[in-house]
Amino acid sequence: MKKNIVAYIERDPETKLFVAEVPGIPGAHTQAETMDELMANLKEVVELCLEGHKKNNLKLPEFVGVQEFEVSF
Repeated sequence: MKKNIVAYIERDPETKLFVAEVPGIPGAHTQAETMDELMANLKEVVELCLEGHKKNNLKLPEFVGVQEFEVSF
């Protein structure tokens, strides 16, 4: 079965690494120096996490969206 997954990606200002996580899938996070490397790493880790989900009959969360908002600090 194939499924599109949504990842949250940032660039760490100190290390300059790309950092990705998939909300709703515990353990689905990784980092890399390039986007190509990041996506390869992320695909691998998500597939491993989903194997565990499948074995335990867990459901994937439904992606709703990303919302940007302003805060004061």
